Amino acid sequence: MSDAHRTPTGSTRHSRRVGRTAFAALAASALLISACAGGEDGGGDTLNLVANPWPGSYANAHVAAAILEQELSIDARIVEIDENAQWAGLDDGTLDASLEVWPSGHADNYATYVDELGTVVDGGPLGALGQIGWFIPSALLDEHPELASWEGLLGREDLFATSETGTSGQFLAADPSFVQFDEAIIANLGLDLTVIQSGSEAAQLAAVDAAIGRGDPVLFYFYTPHWLHARYDLTQVELPEWSEECEAAPAAERDCGYPEDVLAKVFTAGLAERLPDAHTMLSRMRLTNDDQDAITFAMDVEGLTAADAARAWVD
Repeated sequence: MSDAHRTPTGSTRHSRRVGRTAFAALAASALLISACAGGEDGGGDTLNLVANPWPGSYANAHVAAAILEQELSIDARIVEIDENAQWAGLDDGTLDASLEVWPSGHADNYATYVDELGTVVDGGPLGALGQIGWFIPSALLDEHPELASWEGLLGREDLFATSETGTSGQFLAADPSFVQFDEAIIANLGLDLTVIQSGSEAAQLAAVDAAIGRGDPVLFYFYTPHWLHARYDLTQVELPEWSEECEAAPAAERDCGYPEDVLAKVFTAGLAERLPDAHTMLSRMRLTNDDQDAITFAMDVEGLTAADAARAWVD
């Protein structure tokens, strides 16, 4: 969703695919660890914060790192890793905290690591609300108001056709590491749409930007919160309403939209004992959708690094 940056603009992405990832993936990603800021390790205490590949996650991690370092003298390091691989690191304590989990995509991980093993603990709500969905430029509705819902898409899919999809409409998917059920939703609703993988959120944003710039129709997976909504007037296409029954069905049978997520934080179980002040601070940390959008807009649109945008917001 998600829902990013080594240096912000070049690598925004978003997330949510459930599953257990091999430790090798975690070890490889650990090579990407970078210090959030300069300075000495705060008394030997180092806290590893997860940054998943989408803007909001980077904003959360860098805001927390700035406060931990400035106020608590704790060296906070940002670990870039996808949302699936992070659970193994939280489980074994090589990662300390992930500050934006979309619960609807991680029910199995919660059941395994939080409820069954107890190696990961719930850190409470982040404060932001997440919503995954299908989006189009709002200007399309002036000529085609029927596109506001999936039923209006039926028979009009060719409006989104490209040279790659032929007579079928194109549905532009997100970063492949994100949790997404769009192929199943499309098939089960009988829509003539071909899912085209963007490869990354940066590539997806570039494709959306180019399409809107040309005035071409574009239908794509996206989510809130995200700064893109401040840049373009977008409309979320109404899908069949999410229900617990739909959520419980096998993924291949998914025929409803995505639920609204109360974004959550999770910590490795040993954090409270090892770094109690950090645990307290992270437990109390709250960011709203507007907070996140302000920080990520500074990152992706104004060109600040994630660390500088976070520090400016904290200050």
